[in-house]
Amino acid sequence: MVNWQMRIHSDPDALPGKPVIIGTRLSVEFILERFASGWSEQQVLENYSRLTREDIQAVFAYAYECMKHGLLFPTRSTAI
Repeated sequence: MVNWQMRIHSDPDALPGKPVIIGTRLSVEFILERFASGWSEQQVLENYSRLTREDIQAVFAYAYECMKHGLLFPTRSTAI
């Protein structure tokens, strides 16, 4: 698994402390939103030329670690 700590950090002076990819102002949240909206890895890389494939892997590794340690909480099911 990618060591996300080498690629993602949080700075209170940048995007009010949201975790961002080092060397960019792109937040983890923003990149995850691109994928949730149906973008492919290729589309993300083409549209944000400073990103690498390893940066994207770090975003997913960060999200995994958050879930693993209970930092993300499940929502109530609205299924019928």
